[in-house]
This record gives sequence, structure tokens and C-alpha cells, in this order.
Amino acid sequence: MINPSKIERLYEPVIDQHESWIAVNGVQGCNKGCGYCFLEDRGLTRVRPVELATPVKTLELLLDSRYYRPTSVLALYTCTDALSTPRTRKHLTELLDLFVERGLRNPVCLITKCGFTPDVLECLTRTRAAGLPVIVYLSYSGLGPDVEQGINHDALRANFPALHAIGIPVIHYWRPFLPQNSTPEAVHRVLGLATQYAQCSVAVGLKVKPGARDQMAPLWPALKDPGLDVESASSVWPATMRETVFGLAQHYRDYPVFETNSCALSHVLKQPDTSNILGSSVCQSNLCPLSQRERCAIGRPGPVTRAGIDAHLAQIGIPGIPYDWEPLTRTMTVKVPMTAGDCNSLTHTLSIRVRAERSSSDHYWPGKGSTTGLLIIDN
Repeated sequence: MINPSKIERLYEPVIDQHESWIAVNGVQGCNKGCGYCFLEDRGLTRVRPVELATPVKTLELLLDSRYYRPTSVLALYTCTDALSTPRTRKHLTELLDLFVERGLRNPVCLITKCGFTPDVLECLTRTRAAGLPVIVYLSYSGLGPDVEQGINHDALRANFPALHAIGIPVIHYWRPFLPQNSTPEAVHRVLGLATQYAQCSVAVGLKVKPGARDQMAPLWPALKDPGLDVESASSVWPATMRETVFGLAQHYRDYPVFETNSCALSHVLKQPDTSNILGSSVCQSNLCPLSQRERCAIGRPGPVTRAGIDAHLAQIGIPGIPYDWEPLTRTMTVKVPMTAGDCNSLTHTLSIRVRAERSSSDHYWPGKGSTTGLLIIDN
């Protein structure tokens, strides 16, 4: 375990384009200690959250961002847990109230392992009543306090019925998978709760970003094997979990389980696929309702031209970069390194695949489009 006091804190941009959404991070740093957290090597776990931008400044930066569009999905506080302290909860409620005042209609996502307090539940209720879509991701893995230190798991589980009671859509964030939570008993325990209240689950293996193998190995000793390229995989799964999770889920009233977060969002928002997932191997492995597959098929995006690509490149501040374009496969191959944010913006705006060398300035983990895919290993 890394001692956070020995690490220089490295903060994410307040506004950035991630694979599934625009991340909005006016507060960063988490006082919890989940052993698998991607913030650990940045000195942002087991620390007091820091306000990098007031709610007013956060909204200003969002609206001024080259990535922002009125239809963009927003994920709030991905570099902290907004429910973890009174100060972060206050920042959250003030920001949501500002969104309403400015008339934003972007879908807003909030990811948490912490319990909801009455003031936050009241804020979510008035926010949705004002027409701002709010979706809550409950990150419930089935792991215990030995791995997820500082988490009140009883309060986390109580969130499911509490949010359901006030009509807030819930997506169950089922991550990570380790040998400890990959038994059939653990799967049934988690799904037994989630399927009662959530609209779907996003099942994600363990993310091992570059440089994080030593952090993850104590949680899963098999990762020490130097022959396993765990840092290039989109995620790592225990073989037993991979074999059982999707089959087990079918026993729960055809409950939807997605490997891709963008597909879960499309399902909950009742929108067609915008990430060019339809028809891919990932699409085929998702436990996706027929109604959503039909929605995606009917809503297939229109043709994309070089002129359209060039216009978006100019909009995000990188005009004239060299690339090849394959219209039949909707694939753009960029001949120079690109940041993940720019790649993701192109993907979401134009519904295309973007292939590019990762920029050396990138610090966020690679997504499915820039990795070797899943890595499945014995427990």
C-alpha cells in the first residue's frame, strides 16, 4: 500500500472527456482507502478532499470546455466520493442547484459507495423535478472492508431501496472482480440485491492502469506473473467469474448486464448506441434487452464525411492533424499521438472508432478502443 503522505498529489483536469462521459471534478481526493483505486498512485486516496474549483467556477469551466455539448452525459466527482464528507456533499448540492438555475438538461451521473443523507436525497428529488436527468451509480462489488477500507457497506446497500423509493434511476456498478468476490455465492448475494432496485449492472473486471501492477498484486497474487500483460488489458477477469456471471444473471428475470458503461447509459436513457458498439463482439456478449438492441439498430448514426471530421477537429482545437478515414467501418486512424479526451470526443460526437497512439501526456487509463481487450486468468 502506498503512503499518500509520501506522494505528490497529482490532480486531474477539472473538466475532461472520458470514454463514456465528461468528467466534472471540482473536488478531488478521497478519504476512503479502496485497495484497487486508480487514484492511489496520484496521492489522492486516504486524504482530505480538496476543492479545486467552487461550484460556480466548476460550471463556468464546464460550459467553456471544448468538449461540452448540451447533450453530453456528465459524471460528477469521479476523483472523489461526493457523499463522503459534509463539504463534498455541500459542493454537490450547490453544483446541482446551479445546473438547474442555468437550465442545463445534460444527463448527470453520480458514482458512490457512501450512504445518502436526507439533504442530498432532497436535492436529487428537486433536481429531477426541474427536468435535469440524474442517474446514480452504486458501486457495490461484494468485497469487504479489508479491501474497501472506510466504506460503510450497510449504508451502501441501503442506498438501493432509498433511491428506488424516490424514483432515481440506479445503475449497479459491479467492479472490480477479484477472486474474493468471484464465487457463485458472492455473485448471488450481490445480484440478489441489485436486481431488485437497479435498472442494470455494469460488470467490469479489474482495471490495472500502467504502473499499477504492484498496487494490485496484494489483492490478487496471480497478477505478479510477469508473463501476464495486465496493464495493456481493458480489464482483467478471474476465469471463474467470467464463466459464471453472465449465465447467473439470466436467472434474474433477464436482468441486463453490460460490459460497456456506454451501453448501460444508452439503456437507462432509452437512447441508441453512440459509441459504435453495436454489432461488435462486446455488443454480442452484453446481456442487453431486445428493446435496446432494436433501439440501437433503428437509431444507427448517419454517414460521416471528412468535412465533418475536420470541423470537429477544429472545434476541439486540433485542426489539420493527419489521419486516414475508412467510411465503411467508420474508423479514423490518426497518424500522430492524441490525448484520450480528444479521441473520446470524436467517438461520442461522430459515433466513430478512433485509432491513435496514446499521447505521452495522458495519465488516465486506456479504454477499450486502445487496449488489447479482456484478459482472463485463473484465480
